[in-house]
Amino acid sequence: MANRPTIHDVAREAGVSTATVDRVLNGRERVREDTARRVYDAARLIGYHAAPLIGQRVQAELPRLRLGLVLHKERQSFYQAFKSEAERAVARAVGVRVSLQVGFAASQSPKDFTSLMEGMAGRVDAIAATAVTHPEVTEAVMRLNAKGVPCFSLLNDFGQGVRQNYLGLNNLKVGRIAAHMMATASHQAGKIAVFVGGYRWHGHELRETGVRSYFREHAPQFQILDTLINLETRQLTYEATLDLLGRHPDLRGIYCAGGGMEGAIAAVREARAPGQVALVVNELTPESRAALISRHVTMVIGTPLQRLCDDLITLASEAVNGGMTAVQGQHFLPPDLYLPESV
Repeated sequence: MANRPTIHDVAREAGVSTATVDRVLNGRERVREDTARRVYDAARLIGYHAAPLIGQRVQAELPRLRLGLVLHKERQSFYQAFKSEAERAVARAVGVRVSLQVGFAASQSPKDFTSLMEGMAGRVDAIAATAVTHPEVTEAVMRLNAKGVPCFSLLNDFGQGVRQNYLGLNNLKVGRIAAHMMATASHQAGKIAVFVGGYRWHGHELRETGVRSYFREHAPQFQILDTLINLETRQLTYEATLDLLGRHPDLRGIYCAGGGMEGAIAAVREARAPGQVALVVNELTPESRAALISRHVTMVIGTPLQRLCDDLITLASEAVNGGMTAVQGQHFLPPDLYLPESV
């Protein structure tokens, strides 16, 4: 008990007076939000016994945001990382008291997304999702808007014209970045393959368009093969990649515009030496990181999840507390680019 942190320790850690800590703790007078937050963070850091009470005082007068988050592929490491980053963003949010409700769609069917999204109505103030682009999803967004629940599309831009905002990468640019890397890493002309998950993913279509526009403009000596649909599955991507490598000895590059990259990595590792095929994939996961290190993957294009989640909370809070805007927007984030030498 002799070493138990005191109010003086909190004040020293926060860089404020003990009187300020007392005002925050007991709610005697109003304290600036950033100062109160600093006191709370210091109390938590040193293990001050009244830190939970300080937290209640700090957040008591803050506007409230109940945020619903709908993701898919629950067992994939990227979406687990997404969920964890969203939870951390909630904990560090400033100026708003946020609670988070997360749901994972059982499949990529529109109904699985819409049932989760509409099921959150009445329990959340705003909804963000990684849903497919489909008329059923658009209709669900319209119904949620009518109930005063703004919707945000994440990674893939669904519900255009009715959703509140899109947060994610500029997917057209992502495709051009992938094409630039494949063209640069290939020492001679040849063929390029592109996998998309399916045409319910607007983002995948934009990435494919970006690849084709780059090669048409800057590297016409390459031949772009017909785009392959892999349904974002490992096994289908693995079998299709092996088939491509067998039929096209001059295959120079492969870009997985969506999921299923694990299958492409396994096939390239099995059939080609490192560096023979420029393989570009999305999102840094244990599998893509290992493939970068072994040089079977040439580049990983990643989504900055921390910034995305922080910005989502800010935009959702503005929409809930300030009202939905009539003009929908796109909130583009700069991609994280990973090369073998950067991991």
